[in-house]
Amino acid sequence: MKITNFAFTPANLTVKVGDTVTWTNKDEEPHTVVAGDNSFHSPGLDANATYSFTFTNPGTFDYICSIHPFMHGTVVVNR
Repeated sequence: MKITNFAFTPANLTVKVGDTVTWTNKDEEPHTVVAGDNSFHSPGLDANATYSFTFTNPGTFDYICSIHPFMHGTVVVNR
């Protein structure tokens, strides 16, 4: 997953239980990756920094950048 032009790309991603998703900040501004249910929360990511999370439960996980809350995405985790 990329963070570029103040957007998560792709905005919607489908993975399987046990998969790890890595976000890479390609913007010059810092961003975060924060789940709506607080199941994951990255630190501030500077340019080219990464954050990875392994999804161990099925479900739909909506997330935002807490610095720029207009940025949002969704990870759907299937069995």
